Amino acid sequence: MAEPQAELRRIGEALTKCMALRDKYMDISLQHEADNPRNSRKWKIYPPAPPPAWRNFREPSDNVKVEFDMAECKIPAAADGDSCVFAIDETGVFSVYESEELRVSGGQPLTKAPSIREFYMDLNFVLDTISDGPIKTWAFRRLRYLDARWQLYLLLNEREETMQSKMVPHRDLYNVRKVDGHVHLASAMNQKHLLRFIKYKLKTEPNKPVIVCDGQTLTLRQVFESLNLTAYDLSIDTLDMHAHKGAYHRFDKFNLKYNPIGESRLRRIFMKSDNYINGEFFAQITKEVISDLEQSKYQMAEYRISINGRSEDEWDKLAAWVVDNKIFSSNVRWLIQIPRLYNIYRAGGQVDNFEQFIVNIFKPLFEVTKDPNSHPKLHVFLQRVVGFDSVDDESKAERRMHKKYPLPRYWDQEANPPYTYYCYFTMANMCTLNQWRVRKGFNTFVFRPHAGEAGDTEHLATAFLAAQSISHGILLRKVPALQYLYYLQQIGLAMSPLSNNALFLVYERNPFNTFFQRGLNVALSTDDPLQFHFTKEPLMEEYSIAAQIWKFSSVDMCELAMNSVIQSGFEAEVKRHWIGREYMETGQTEVHKTNVPLCRLKYRASTLEQEHAVIAKMTSKGSDSLSTAK
Repeated sequence: MAEPQAELRRIGEALTKCMALRDKYMDISLQHEADNPRNSRKWKIYPPAPPPAWRNFREPSDNVKVEFDMAECKIPAAADGDSCVFAIDETGVFSVYESEELRVSGGQPLTKAPSIREFYMDLNFVLDTISDGPIKTWAFRRLRYLDARWQLYLLLNEREETMQSKMVPHRDLYNVRKVDGHVHLASAMNQKHLLRFIKYKLKTEPNKPVIVCDGQTLTLRQVFESLNLTAYDLSIDTLDMHAHKGAYHRFDKFNLKYNPIGESRLRRIFMKSDNYINGEFFAQITKEVISDLEQSKYQMAEYRISINGRSEDEWDKLAAWVVDNKIFSSNVRWLIQIPRLYNIYRAGGQVDNFEQFIVNIFKPLFEVTKDPNSHPKLHVFLQRVVGFDSVDDESKAERRMHKKYPLPRYWDQEANPPYTYYCYFTMANMCTLNQWRVRKGFNTFVFRPHAGEAGDTEHLATAFLAAQSISHGILLRKVPALQYLYYLQQIGLAMSPLSNNALFLVYERNPFNTFFQRGLNVALSTDDPLQFHFTKEPLMEEYSIAAQIWKFSSVDMCELAMNSVIQSGFEAEVKRHWIGREYMETGQTEVHKTNVPLCRLKYRASTLEQEHAVIAKMTSKGSDSLSTAK
């Protein structure tokens, strides 16, 4: 009897330690919602969100949209007596000191971040835990129990759920808030929209100089003449940007689908914010996409846009593009994606080592935190930025060339660092940046990388420690212990079944429905509407196909919509209006805002509470019996 008890106690202690390690990284990097000053009731959102449309019609309407005006933005001056300085240390992480004298004398910094040694030791513990045989078996059995419990819940409560849902006035799938938490701005439009825009520009601005090729400035008409094409020749088939054929397990071919007609020149002209015309066309089509979002009213998006790390002025150019073109909306927030392409920049001579790559990404952020007037447009833009993403082809093989990875200033070879290395330095520098920004009263950032789309399951373990939530996560189906930990910690998964269907996993094998039934914090997202979707509302297309394939009920769809809001980085004041007035204080949502019945919310909460109670009982008594788990 003692042996099974000891085994269960060991399993409970290992899982508890894994959760404690995640909590440690979330605490030090200030990624909890309550840590972010933008979630306080004092935070002012500018431009303000439109007032609720539901009003007493005897009163005059005050629903007037406020246009963004840079002159209305208050840029705080550097505080008097603030002598804080920042510098990157030999470990490749920025630190903040109270004074230059303290930094020079080697004094203690104001900020702290976990060391790379500590991170890899913690990561190895998580990897050892999720690959342990008895832990995998036990976690698999718990997941099967969650499956069975869900089926029993449905048999007993499906009719009650439907009745409660019908009693909610006004709300249904179409007018509960939904956030597309994983969509790349360069492919946020559908093909028909892009085609219509290109034809319109060819018709109205054919003589506009748009690009420099081989030292010669070409107009839009000349670019298309060099391709032997006219506006009449263009069609969806000519653009050839859908990834439904030929891209399966070929991420290189998928990336080429970003080029209209297979021409990188057209991508540079129409889909880049930093080009010869300063991203004018890209800004115009982006505003059209955002206008469609605003017309739908209940659909929001967190657009991902790139900072590559090739030079320090990338941030200022991006901020100027957003601010000068007034790309602001109550329906939109931003995520910064950092492509893992150091090897390409190193081979091209744009950076000398990985430390320079880190400096290019984070130094402007520390400068604008020290003195917002040094980069005023960047300060304004950052108020709408939610966090960072790490993107590239996860299926690339990562060969370990070093027993111990060199520090960034010594990583000067052309080989690309592994996923874990990128994630650690993003998270560690975000740690110190967030700590300083909280002291100054500025908003903080979270880490929400792509993980588990393909490649090694080590990526998912890395994200478990370092990330607030992730995109994709389909490989969790192969790692039951890690999937169970993601469930216990309710880590957000923004999943895109249509994207996976084209690239890595056919739709009917996608684990999305299984994850949802077990109670993981999953939401639907579009990823790349340009490559995978056909309609003007790609997010609703994603919901409708999922509902058809997996036979989701209206309550299921509304729960997924609610999850997308919870995972998102919109301000707490906005979330209170969307899902519940006491959401930040108690975590409770309101059925008349979300259309998710109380019995469904109670089931999810009690099931999660019971699983935590089982882990606690295993740790203390060496038993996972349910009869006395409470």
